[in-house]
Amino acid sequence: ANTSIDWKETPEAHNFKADLPGAKKEEVKVEVEEGRVLQISGERSKEEEEKNDKWHRVERSSGKFLRRFRLPENAKVDQVKASMENGVLTVTMPKEDAKKKPEMKSIEISG
Repeated sequence: ANTSIDWKETPEAHNFKADLPGAKKEEVKVEVEEGRVLQISGERSKEEEEKNDKWHRVERSSGKFLRRFRLPENAKVDQVKASMENGVLTVTMPKEDAKKKPEMKSIEISG
């Protein structure tokens, strides 16, 4: 089964959105493996088929899905949050603060 996922980076976080129509949150796994790989997986079940049913078209995908994303160094992998609403999985991963330039401090010269 193919799963479409968007990955957007904002100044504060990495945001992933996955379209999972009909999937229940219990059927979806969100994991960070090897320290820096986000893995989203699950399974869409096939509709029960009665012996007297006659299918005219089957376009919706079913079966297992697995997507992996190598995360950049600035991702705080220990603070991942995930939620699911209306068939859309949202994974939010805060980012480390950008390296700030060292402040310039004036030193008064005495003498």
